[in-house]
Amino acid sequence: MNAIQLQQAVNISLTKQVQETVQAQASMLLEGFAQTQQSVQEAQAAHPSLGKVIDVSI
Repeated sequence: MNAIQLQQAVNISLTKQVQETVQAQASMLLEGFAQTQQSVQEAQAAHPSLGKVIDVSI
């Protein structure tokens, strides 16, 4: 294996590792987003008028 082939092999390996890392990060991001959305929906279900009605007393 010459230097150019070695460099190409290393570049391919690094590219695969970066791709796997990005996929893992995206998966974690989407999972966190889904959990946040679920929490928001549960909060709205517990308070159906949340954000729609303002109670004011003078």
